[in-house]
Amino acid sequence: MRSAKNDIRELIVVLGDQLDADSPVFADFDAQQDAVWMCEAPAEARYAWSHKARIAMFLAAMRHYAHEIERRGWRLIYRATQQHGHDTLADALAADLRELRPQRIRLLWPGEHRLVGDLEAVARNARIELVLLEDPHFLCSRQEFADWMQGRRQPRMENFYRWMRQRTGWLMHDGEPEGGRCNFDEDNRKSFGAHGPGPLRPARRFQPDAITRQVLALVAERYPDHPGELDAFDWPLTRTEALQALADFIEHRLAGFGQWQDAMWADQPLLHHSRLSAAMNLKLLDPREVCATAIEAYRNKRAPLAAVEGFVRQVLGWREYVRGLYWQRMPEFAEDNELGADQPLPWLYWNAQTHMQCMAQTVGQTLKLGYAHHIQRLMVTGLFALLLGVRPREIHLWYLAVYVDAVEWVELPNTIGMSQFADGGVLGSKPYVASGRYIERMSNYCAHCRYDPGKAIGDDACPFTTLYWDFLGRHERRFDGHPRLQFQVKNLQRKSRQEREAIAERAQWLRERLAGQRS
Repeated sequence: MRSAKNDIRELIVVLGDQLDADSPVFADFDAQQDAVWMCEAPAEARYAWSHKARIAMFLAAMRHYAHEIERRGWRLIYRATQQHGHDTLADALAADLRELRPQRIRLLWPGEHRLVGDLEAVARNARIELVLLEDPHFLCSRQEFADWMQGRRQPRMENFYRWMRQRTGWLMHDGEPEGGRCNFDEDNRKSFGAHGPGPLRPARRFQPDAITRQVLALVAERYPDHPGELDAFDWPLTRTEALQALADFIEHRLAGFGQWQDAMWADQPLLHHSRLSAAMNLKLLDPREVCATAIEAYRNKRAPLAAVEGFVRQVLGWREYVRGLYWQRMPEFAEDNELGADQPLPWLYWNAQTHMQCMAQTVGQTLKLGYAHHIQRLMVTGLFALLLGVRPREIHLWYLAVYVDAVEWVELPNTIGMSQFADGGVLGSKPYVASGRYIERMSNYCAHCRYDPGKAIGDDACPFTTLYWDFLGRHERRFDGHPRLQFQVKNLQRKSRQEREAIAERAQWLRERLAGQRS
């Protein structure tokens, strides 16, 4: 990859999650005067102790993208991991600015709050103009979201989603939602039952090419102590591969997504899910084309309305909503801890060594693949951390580290707000708390577990169930009158004093035992 001479008008900075070939940063690119700058910054792999597959995905996707930039004949300055001596992206850029002295730096708005500050400081110190462009990948700009928030005492995703449906006209007919409803939740989110998911077609795999194999070897050598495995690495890393992954989901799994989007099954990590979030967050896929393709499947009677609506809601509603709240509430969002959680993250999150089958399955597949679907994240690993009382920042950094699709704008609100209720109800109206009975209903994990999801006390009591009742007890006054949690609290209040004391004692024993496991 060749370097540029010191005659650069604009230095176009492309970050690792901005791999859109048609990015607006190239709108008036002049191949004679401008250059593209990309950098593999080792510190990004350690900011959160990143899964090997997460590191490999970013680096391999960046190198494939850089190859395409070179094929255009454009000047490219690519700082590969082993070819520069700087740890952070900011330090590497500062060093190059001293040599290159471009007239301007231009890039899309980053996906992490800290990077905005870092890049602004680099440009300011170099006395070079920095132009930050709004990222058109998103359907609602930061300003449009701020305008929508004006005057709202309590934002709610459902209201935002309905507004976005009206704005886009997606799944609308004469101003009304298709099928007469905006939300088909009551038709979705079923369990498989005792029969299980039945035969499932494997998702399309993408075998590593020469560029990716080189990256896999680099990651194995440079990051040997990082969590996770690389043997099963098969992520789409180019625009062409991402489109193939989208077509595969639409053809083979979209129809079942709605009713079984919340279901779990042992040794079946994907089920009816898309696995498209990584490609979307890298900007290899645009949410418009993703939703348009799903809606076309409904129009052509290849997928039911409930499934398509449920999928579109994830992209048009939830994804845009959490991104808007992230930029509204940072940086204080990252420090929220409304429930006063103070427990360390148990070591089982890093090694999957536990008798709880739901956790062993979810963490185990996460360490192997860098992937778990949204209910495994919310109602297994997230629920356990919430019930245990793990410090929100610790579980946030774990999610940011171990999932290949994790970029802070989407991961942090989902973790701090939805999963841990650490924002006190800004993002969601209630904490998502449940006993082991929920996991028993939505999966077959409990059938292979030593613990009984119906028990809160005793050696065979399910830790989820023990900690569920303990959570309600510890926060009883807070949620006694909560419209969406008060019935759960009333169920707690029906228990005898002796039973409640035994639950609290068992919960404390669990906390002490898990806090002491560091092997």
